Amino acid sequence: MNAPRQVTVGVLADEGLPEQVITALADDLPGIFAARVSEETEWQVEHEVAQLPLDDDGDIPMRTLSQRHRQDRGWDMLVLITDLPRRAGTKPVVARVDVEHGAAMISLPALGAVLVRRRARTLLVRVVRQLASGPGIDGDHGRRGAAARLREALAPTQRMSDGHQSAATHLALVGLRGRLRLLAGMVRDNRPWQLVPHLAGATAAAAGTAAYGVITSSFWKLADALSPLRLAGITIVTVAIMAGWLMVYNHLWDRPSQAAERRKAVLYNVSTAATLAIGVACMYAILYVVALLAAAVVIDSGYFAQALGHPVGVGSYLNLVWLCSSVGIVAGALGSSLEDEETVRKATYSRRERERQEHNRRGREDRTPAGGERRPQTS
Repeated sequence: MNAPRQVTVGVLADEGLPEQVITALADDLPGIFAARVSEETEWQVEHEVAQLPLDDDGDIPMRTLSQRHRQDRGWDMLVLITDLPRRAGTKPVVARVDVEHGAAMISLPALGAVLVRRRARTLLVRVVRQLASGPGIDGDHGRRGAAARLREALAPTQRMSDGHQSAATHLALVGLRGRLRLLAGMVRDNRPWQLVPHLAGATAAAAGTAAYGVITSSFWKLADALSPLRLAGITIVTVAIMAGWLMVYNHLWDRPSQAAERRKAVLYNVSTAATLAIGVACMYAILYVVALLAAAVVIDSGYFAQALGHPVGVGSYLNLVWLCSSVGIVAGALGSSLEDEETVRKATYSRRERERQEHNRRGREDRTPAGGERRPQTS
């Protein structure tokens, strides 16, 4: 009986979420590949964490990395995992597979904001199965059951061939569902909940204004006169005002000059707006809780009732803090003007997104004639 063929899969992952995903999955992958790709193969998985480089076109040089690492480490195939959004034309790409060069690349933002590890595990099986169909490696394609084939058929993805190399294919997101999944993944990668600690000036202005409202009787009467529906509307407007101010004042809006780039920029702009809105909403929630505790400690219920002219309950305190928090957020928008633009960018964008913007900035400078006007910002 012949010994089983050994196949080593090398995985290079970016720092951050890609590193977390592959670290959690690495120990289970050999067994998963044996069960879902080929039982007749002895699978080994080796993973490393590295900052994947970008070439002059802003792409990760998959073939160059494959040639270098497969030769140096003796890997049979290479899988790159990145948190950089990728595109094939205007379509977002989940994965790219180059069977001829034994390499594949997975873009985590295209996997969405939830179930990322499970989707990454499924996608790893899919790309390794496709790589295993290459010369010298026998993939057991017949092992997929009807349920697995049905899941692939219903997924918001579509396989596309690479126009430059017939051996390379893309797995692209299609339809509204696919674009929403990419948008959710991009927002998650930006980690909007980290916006609050980076906006010290805005947070201080918001907290100070909310505190002033809590101890001011005119705020008490106004909050008592407003309905919950109107207070909810004020909240939405104030969060939108601060998110919009942060975006405009810090020049976070992409405005490409070329039509093709404008279509690509739409998704980046929407993800920036969503990131800021969620970050401001987190600030609002924190401010609300702190102001509610302060109101409960500072405002005596008897004095509160005397000022309003009727008995008060928990609802009166909640409405007061609701209004004060909304006014505080507007003040926070003005306070954010004291923040350094680069600080706001670091708080808003992931490392890879800042790298993409820096690459585009260098490209614009290279295209600008000496002594000529700067061209408008591109995506």
